[in-house]
Amino acid sequence: MGPIFIALDFGTIQEVEDFLDLFEPAEPLAVKVGMEFYYAAGPQIIKRLRQRGLTIFLDLKLYDIPHTVEQAAYQLACQQIDYLTIHAAGGSQMIQGAKRGLINGSHTVHFPIPQLLAITKLTSLSQTQMQTEQQINVSLPAAVTHLAQLARDNGADGVICSAQENQQIHQATAANFLCINPGIRLQKDSQDDQQRIATPQAAKAWGSNGLVIGRPITQAADPVATYHQILQQWRQN
Repeated sequence: MGPIFIALDFGTIQEVEDFLDLFEPAEPLAVKVGMEFYYAAGPQIIKRLRQRGLTIFLDLKLYDIPHTVEQAAYQLACQQIDYLTIHAAGGSQMIQGAKRGLINGSHTVHFPIPQLLAITKLTSLSQTQMQTEQQINVSLPAAVTHLAQLARDNGADGVICSAQENQQIHQATAANFLCINPGIRLQKDSQDDQQRIATPQAAKAWGSNGLVIGRPITQAADPVATYHQILQQWRQN
């Protein structure tokens, strides 16, 4: 995997193709396709990325009744992706359904089973928001840890979480339970709409298994150099 997933938050296939063409063809890139891009381009973009030999993280954050999520996961696994996200808050049966869908879909197309990653709490969410808007009265770390345990106990391979939460999640689950971290910023970068952020070095020190990075790379003056700078920082830890 990764360890760096570049978030392809573009609106068209051509924009993505132009961005990826900046890199050497043999570069072993891992990319994240989120809702913005997938809803614009659909399954066609997965085919294009697969033709380039990239690792594909499809970040659709599925959240619905268990049967619907299972069938959606089946269809997405048939597209030969490597990772898929759901919301842990959907509950045990929904998480189990997603896992079944991925297993059955991968068997249909004879492709490795995608890794199932559960969203705990969005890194744009603060503890105050969670408590006042969602009426969850425990601390944010406690809520995140509970959702991570729920995900692990029902078949997920890891979670999407703030780097600040990696250590407690690994302690509460298992060392090989993946903690993939968005909200990563270089020292010079704007925080944008993120609340719980970290630098690549801090995330690695806290036990990160992978980083999701979008705007700091895709909007950089030199995306390739920025990507390699972040990769070097990761490898130095």
